[in-house]
Amino acid sequence: MIKVFLIEHQTLTRLGVRAIVENQHDIELVGEEDNAADGFAGFRELRPDVTILGLRFPDSCSIDDLENYFKADPKARIIVLAEHAGDAEITKALKKGALGYICKDVLPEELLKAIRTVAAGKKYIPADIAQILSENIGKEELTPTESTILRMIVGGMSNKEIAFALDVSENTIKTHNQNIFGKIGVSDRTSAATTAIRRGLVRVDL
Repeated sequence: MIKVFLIEHQTLTRLGVRAIVENQHDIELVGEEDNAADGFAGFRELRPDVTILGLRFPDSCSIDDLENYFKADPKARIIVLAEHAGDAEITKALKKGALGYICKDVLPEELLKAIRTVAAGKKYIPADIAQILSENIGKEELTPTESTILRMIVGGMSNKEIAFALDVSENTIKTHNQNIFGKIGVSDRTSAATTAIRRGLVRVDL
């Protein structure tokens, strides 16, 4: 029997996962929590075979917490459950040790396949998410400064405002902008902002 623990703040999503797994002969939902703190405590107590971990919580992003899970249990098998597929967040989650990454619109049979695959110690990435990853393989990563500037662009700040905030010249910001645009394949600030959100390069709390 595969013991599954679910940590997800949206009630409807938890109900959906529960309904999908509850009638499976080889899968048992041993617990669920709706917040990151109680979720981590439950994970440490229950030691599930597979943990389905929501990507976003009102006060945190689970990718930032993955190290804690693997410190508590180096053999943890975690599937990240996200609203949508942004390649930057997928890559980060996988680099930090997650074995699976699925979106909330996943079909029931694919969720079950993900659970069984990860329980066997193998990675599970749905075909559509794998396609997103393949499209962005080899793209140059942003530097920390470029990431900061991109977050400011997404936040609606002008070049002048960004330059003032970072205590640099406006021409320096314009140069950074061109480097950012080239790396993410856009030509203007508006496209940079939308691409950053779509790819998960910038975290936006809704």
